[in-house]
Amino acid sequence: MRFAITTKGDSKSNTLMHKMRTYLQDFDLIYDEDKPDIVISIGGDGTLLYAFHRYSSRLDKTAFVGVHTGHLGFYADWVPEEIEKLVIAIAKTPFQVIEYPLLEVIIRYQNGGRETRYLALNESTVKSVEGTLVMDVEIRGQHFERFRGDGLCVSTPSGSTAYNKALGGAIIHPSLPSIQLAEMASINNRVFRTVGSPLILPDHHTCMLKPVNRLDFQVTIDHLTLLHKDVKSIQFRVADEKIRFARFRPFPFWKRVHDSFISDSD
Repeated sequence: MRFAITTKGDSKSNTLMHKMRTYLQDFDLIYDEDKPDIVISIGGDGTLLYAFHRYSSRLDKTAFVGVHTGHLGFYADWVPEEIEKLVIAIAKTPFQVIEYPLLEVIIRYQNGGRETRYLALNESTVKSVEGTLVMDVEIRGQHFERFRGDGLCVSTPSGSTAYNKALGGAIIHPSLPSIQLAEMASINNRVFRTVGSPLILPDHHTCMLKPVNRLDFQVTIDHLTLLHKDVKSIQFRVADEKIRFARFRPFPFWKRVHDSFISDSD
């Protein structure tokens, strides 16, 4: 088996990386940053997001597992004290693969048929470079509303616990192939109206945003912030690709939600 390791970059995470790399190579596993079968993320959820984007072209061949060196993460279920246990599991145990849905974002531009495609593990947000964001929202090719406000957030089920939750969105179990559209400070008065509620769309529905006045937008793809000019439309749907997590033991989603938002324990 070939493996790679990504870290948060702090001394604790780097020390664990060197230790794990040595242990795994002692078990005759091959360190390969280009074509790994498994990627070990050491740090937090942000570290795993980085690993996901680094290996997004290998999602059908690469599985991910996370070790958290800070607070409990939604993607990292191992702790530093379990490094030896995880190494033996990777080296000796066939792992179970759990797949989570991803968000596909396609940005099309005014000048011809040019377009850019992205995959997001957590969410994508759209904001105006300056002033109020004004977008026509289409669902399944039909006009739904004209949004006016600070911005829009489209999240995956696994990302529903992140920015989406802060916006008042629902928490969705990752077994449900869907995306969620949440508003950021929408303008609602006698003249302008939006639905004022998050929308959950199944995997056979597409959401399209079309600019009304301005054409330049700040778009985030997970932790990446990008400026796009002369935008014609921004399309969101459940991606055909999925992220694959290597599971060596149960990691219940609702327990993660409880431990992250309800439990008093660290």
